[in-house]
Amino acid sequence: MGEPQPRGRFGEYGGRYAPESLVEACREVDEAFREAWADPGFRGALARLLAVHAGRPTPLTPAWRLSGELGVQLYLKREDLTHTGSHKINNVLGQALLATRMGRRRLIAETGAGQHGVATATAAALLGLEATVFMGERDIERQALNVFRMRMLGAEVVPVTTGSRTLKDATSEAMRHWVGATGDSHYCLGSVVGPDPYPWMVREFQRVIGDEARGQCAAELRTGVPDHVVACVGGGSNAAGTFAGFADTSARFVGVEAEGGAGAARGRLGVLHGCRSLFLQDDDGQITEAHSIAAGLDYPGVGPEHAHLRDLGRARYVTVTDDEAVRAAVRLARTEGIVPALESAHALAWIIRAVAGGELPAGSTVLMTLSGRGDKDISTLKELV
Repeated sequence: MGEPQPRGRFGEYGGRYAPESLVEACREVDEAFREAWADPGFRGALARLLAVHAGRPTPLTPAWRLSGELGVQLYLKREDLTHTGSHKINNVLGQALLATRMGRRRLIAETGAGQHGVATATAAALLGLEATVFMGERDIERQALNVFRMRMLGAEVVPVTTGSRTLKDATSEAMRHWVGATGDSHYCLGSVVGPDPYPWMVREFQRVIGDEARGQCAAELRTGVPDHVVACVGGGSNAAGTFAGFADTSARFVGVEAEGGAGAARGRLGVLHGCRSLFLQDDDGQITEAHSIAAGLDYPGVGPEHAHLRDLGRARYVTVTDDEAVRAAVRLARTEGIVPALESAHALAWIIRAVAGGELPAGSTVLMTLSGRGDKDISTLKELV
């Protein structure tokens, strides 16, 4: 999982399918990122921010009671313990530093569950930048706490009232807004989707998850490497960052999608938001709406590198229903004292199901990225539990 092929390709996926007005902006981001990523000063500044502001490294937590019940050794990479409560802060701090290096004074972002929006607002406040966050009207209703947090941090939250009023439409509006604001603004895309260089740039900023986990597993596990590495997948940034740390090992990768947003599991080749990948489509090639109880997984596609990993057989992509995710969230809360984000609960739900079905043999070691905490989902869970 290194740099993409020329023109931002991962096999037949990726690329830069952007309006002419954004092609130059994407090229500038690409050049700036390559220069910054090769600069020890930039890498050092980011590492310090991740340590003193975001709280890295995050721990690797053995799920002792749940492991005993399941008969496997389950370890949780605790991204829920970062400042702002999810893995999103890793990518945003990197892009915010890049934006200041490029002389940009405003961050534009999209958000579904609100965690990327909160992280963007947080980084903007920290570095003295402005922030404008596009969020679907439906997500604003179900993630009211995160909307308040963004506004308290000084960000402008723009409701998106078109289409399904969720993450896909928020992303579309954010990109349209960037067209007229490339001179002073940086589009802080939140996942491994979009036009080149975003899929691999975001993965590199999230690689800290996998690199940390690799070292922690080496110290904690007898074999040094888990049998399975599991993470939830919407666009797929936490999974991509985690997988990257174990790319050269024998660990088997499993990406867990929402049943109603299964781009990797059931998508077809298409183009959306600037990249060629796998998307839910009808017979006429029109993008169909995704659905998930977890707003961060409510996206009709998957990042191009995930599509490529699927084709190579390096990663397997499976789906989980809303009900399974809710039950998994409750089980983790009652066995380990951890309330996960509903996105993360999808990954745990597959592990529970795979153990019951014999896909995960007794004694297997499983690393799961717990991508976010469940505070934002309490209102939803309160109605269902």
